[in-house]
Amino acid sequence: MKSQKVNLESFKIVGITVRTTNQNGKSAKDIMELWQRYYTENISTLIPNKIDEDIYSVYTDYKSDYKADYTTLLGHRVSSLESIPAALEGREFSGGNYLEIKAKGTRPLSVFNTWQEIWVKDKELNRKYTADFEVYGKRSQDPDNSEVDIFIATE
Repeated sequence: MKSQKVNLESFKIVGITVRTTNQNGKSAKDIMELWQRYYTENISTLIPNKIDEDIYSVYTDYKSDYKADYTTLLGHRVSSLESIPAALEGREFSGGNYLEIKAKGTRPLSVFNTWQEIWVKDKELNRKYTADFEVYGKRSQDPDNSEVDIFIATE
């Protein structure tokens, strides 16, 4: 797993959320349903003040670590948290130190496998468990040859 250290500025996301856990495969089911809802309800068109079309999947509000409950927020980066429709949630996340990791290959398997590697190296990565996220940009569009950027908050 190749990674590089980056320092990011704070950012705002508006989208839809689910509270889940990695225990007993619950997150796989919950997050898949969140993605289905995102597309079925055309959530992207409901989000005001979008900066671009990249989709963000943010993992936050960790109860403790990746083994416990956390919130997934699926949406877009925005310039403002004003005028958020009632069905959506807006959050601002602090910037700071992150590890940037590229998940390459067939999506979603490549993303899942990269997270498996991250969890195995959890202690040595010095994770903060504030807000980790994936960015689904232009390079992620081909499901057979996808590249998704994963950012892990670190000390």
